[in-house]
Amino acid sequence: MTKMAEVGPSRAESSAVTGAGVQSVDRALAILEVLARIGEAGVTEISTELGVHKSTAFRLMATLEAHRLVEQTAERGRYRLGVGILRLAGATTARLDLVQEARPICRQLASDTGETVNIAVLSESSALYLDQVAGSSALQPHNWVGQHIPLHATSNGKVLLSGLDDSGLDAVLGKLATYTPQTITKRARLGEELDRVRAQGYALAVDELEVGLTAVAAPIRNAHGDVVASMSVSGPTFRLPANRVDEVVALVIAAAVEVSHRLGWGHR
Repeated sequence: MTKMAEVGPSRAESSAVTGAGVQSVDRALAILEVLARIGEAGVTEISTELGVHKSTAFRLMATLEAHRLVEQTAERGRYRLGVGILRLAGATTARLDLVQEARPICRQLASDTGETVNIAVLSESSALYLDQVAGSSALQPHNWVGQHIPLHATSNGKVLLSGLDDSGLDAVLGKLATYTPQTITKRARLGEELDRVRAQGYALAVDELEVGLTAVAAPIRNAHGDVVASMSVSGPTFRLPANRVDEVVALVIAAAVEVSHRLGWGHR
């Protein structure tokens, strides 16, 4: 008898697992909505609200508590929304504030350069693009908003990495993937590049993520001086030769500094 290769669960089994997972998420969100509405509740009340057994409600509460999305009150056995909710809400608010403050400056920068302007933030082991404004020269630009890009092969990524210490770099950097012959793939060389970025106040990536693409980025800082985001100008390499890059660098740095000031950097 021919030995068949090992395969995963059947489609029916996969659907069952997926369905159970979605149901658990739905119930967990329902719990958060209940606590947001009534303030605090015990497992019995939660199980009644959800129409589930108390043991199911308890397991859901335990999971939410482990993630600090709910916490027990002084009266043990009763729960309320936890500080994890504030952390998530705070992160969302900060990103919305960043986009709002940066948008008019991004528009002006896109107008001044004619190229595409992006705002990116660190998101685990990649850069997440929050906003994009296309300049007059950018014909049907790729929409990067909501997409994750590699840190070591992009100007935005290098800027975000430049704000981290050695332990922070270790936490987000894994194997440095190759995208083009120009991609930095050695950790030592990347370290030298990040030292250069810190010293000069901007990052440059020429043909590193994609052959024919050049990008310049500068850091956006918060009131404490931390690098919280990166602003970049990108376009075809033939439109951004060395002499024009120098001009764009000055514009990007000035724009990023202006956004930083709007976020409180340099204010006493």
